[in-house]
Amino acid sequence: MKNVTKHDLVLEAARSSGKNQLEVKTVVEELLTVVASQLSKHKTIEIRGFGTFYTKVRKPRPARNPRTGEVCPLGRRVVPLLKYSADLKHSIGDMPGLENFQVREHNPPLENKEISSSLTEG
Repeated sequence: MKNVTKHDLVLEAARSSGKNQLEVKTVVEELLTVVASQLSKHKTIEIRGFGTFYTKVRKPRPARNPRTGEVCPLGRRVVPLLKYSADLKHSIGDMPGLENFQVREHNPPLENKEISSSLTEG
C-alpha cells in the first residue's frame, strides 16, 4: 500500500475543490507551517471532526542501541501527537462486511474436569 504524500493531498484537494494546484499547495503548506509553529510553542490545535494536535513531554529514560546493545540515555524531550476525534475514529473503524465476519476459536477452553484430570495425571 502506497503512502499518501503532500503532493497527493494537493492533487486530490485541487480536483475536488476545482481550485488550481498552486493555490491549494500554498494553502496546504501554510496550514502545515502554522500547525508546526503552534506546536513548537506548545499550543494545542483542535480541528473539530478530525482531531487535536498537541505536544507531550517525555521523561528521560535509558534506551538501547539495537545494533550494539549499548545503553544510551534519552533525555527529556517534547513530542508532537494527534488525538483523533470520535468521528474520525468511527469512520476509520467502519469495515465493510464486518457484520458477516464470524470469529472461530482456535483453542477452545478446556472443561473443568479435563483441567483437573490433566493436573492429577502429572
